[in-house]
Amino acid sequence: MRVDGEEVLTRYLKSNPQAMDEWQKYAKLRRHDPRLTRLGGFLRRWSLDELPQLFNVLKGEMSLVGPRPYLPHEFDRIGTDLHTIASARPGMTGFWQVSGKNQLTFEDRVKLEAWYVRNWTPWLDGIIFAKTFRVVLFAETGWPGQDAVRSDPSVFDDSTLRVVSSALNSNPGKSKHHIAGA
Repeated sequence: MRVDGEEVLTRYLKSNPQAMDEWQKYAKLRRHDPRLTRLGGFLRRWSLDELPQLFNVLKGEMSLVGPRPYLPHEFDRIGTDLHTIASARPGMTGFWQVSGKNQLTFEDRVKLEAWYVRNWTPWLDGIIFAKTFRVVLFAETGWPGQDAVRSDPSVFDDSTLRVVSSALNSNPGKSKHHIAGA
């Protein structure tokens, strides 16, 4: 990441309306992020930039699996699910990350992560953790997102299709207590 990354991003978004739309819809730039150096791009492509979070897991500040951390300026966009998501310890990997993170909108990310917290089980964490390796190893394609699920359900195995579709189409219910780090 460049030292002047925020200024570079601001200039880039002002001069590129398509990138500005992408930033507003996904809360990230999916393809070209001008803040990244060549080394940073390599580290991000292979998720090596996530490795320092292992120290946070060892210190007990994060779980291996959980909702991905949000930035403070994103809290207002999370809306009514903020309390649900914040009740769980953030994770190095999560349901959103293995369900098409680059194709899902910010709002779909929130739905998936709130669903994850409300429906948490050790088994679900195991599945997410195992699928993380596939996403990292196949960084270019990863998992297809919401549009792929709705247009071509065959791209998911049956269990993943049911869970992602359920999460994206569910109405928020009562939150189960999530034991962070379990």
